Amino acid sequence: MSRDKTILVIEDDPSVRTLLDKALRAKGYVVETCDDGLEGLTKLERTRPDLIIVDIMMPRLDGMTFVRAIKGHEATKPIPVVFLTSNNDPRTMIQGINLGAKHYITKPFQLDELLGKVAKVLG
Repeated sequence: MSRDKTILVIEDDPSVRTLLDKALRAKGYVVETCDDGLEGLTKLERTRPDLIIVDIMMPRLDGMTFVRAIKGHEATKPIPVVFLTSNNDPRTMIQGINLGAKHYITKPFQLDELLGKVAKVLG
């Protein structure tokens, strides 16, 4: 059930961020957004989302470094992560999964596929 499940979307592309925000809210999720990993870490000091959707290539703090940081702290380690990125390099995908990502979705992506994976992760 999506009621009261919070998703943090960390994406530097405003159009993708807006699309995800609207689509996830339409499914009943509470959505927080920010445009890079540094801002994401700041948001995590105040909120504990049920899921994080994060881009890899972003200014200031990239997605891999962000996930490495949150997986290194007991309080944020259990939060599931889904990478959403235009980086389709197999080594990067393996690295993302090894960091603990539940899914690695490449752009351009199918919105239905992403929403299905989100629903699956959140049970």
